[in-house]
Amino acid sequence: MREIIQYSDSDIIQGILNGETKLYELLIRRYNPYLYKVGRSQAYNHEDTQDLMQDTYVDAFVGLSKFEDRSTFKTWLVKIMLNNCFRKRQKWSFKNITHGEINERSTPVFSEYQRLETNQAVMNRELNSVIENALLQIPIGYRMVFTLQEVNGLKGKEVAEVLNISEANVKVRLNRAKAMLRKEVEKSYSSEDIFEFNLIYCDGMVERVMDKIRQLDL
Repeated sequence: MREIIQYSDSDIIQGILNGETKLYELLIRRYNPYLYKVGRSQAYNHEDTQDLMQDTYVDAFVGLSKFEDRSTFKTWLVKIMLNNCFRKRQKWSFKNITHGEINERSTPVFSEYQRLETNQAVMNRELNSVIENALLQIPIGYRMVFTLQEVNGLKGKEVAEVLNISEANVKVRLNRAKAMLRKEVEKSYSSEDIFEFNLIYCDGMVERVMDKIRQLDL
């Protein structure tokens, strides 16, 4: 754990670009919780979220030489994860989802996705269902702002960059998101309790990603 904290993202990335591929494991362990929360906030189940995380890490590794320090690595990685989530949703042809603007009349994704949930036991262990249900009833534009800022700890500027909206819009959406959540839920649970990537899955994710990277023909 000390090793993960000791090195900055820039140090690790430079080492990877210099041929120390194994250092990528540090980035995977560092950002597993963030990507997991993003995937679950998009209403993907545990298994699909892990698949999306794997794809995101591999995509990021392949494009690592193109990463520029104009944004943080975390912001860049979350953007890749969101793009993968959107592509998967388009592939599945979810109904009533608009990406460019918030559709107040759209059906919450969760109501459609419930039928696709194949492992309720895992979900129950990993999430508090009360908070999850409350968040997933919020239109996705508001939900993502809340998740990125309140759960993942991104700053307003970073959220604006990830979602390609203004910082003022971030503040408006965050306030509206909080207003939409039931008061009793906000009083009973902390934001950190919403979506958690259990440490028992961390080694497995590292193994999956590093195995995929070893298979790459770069």
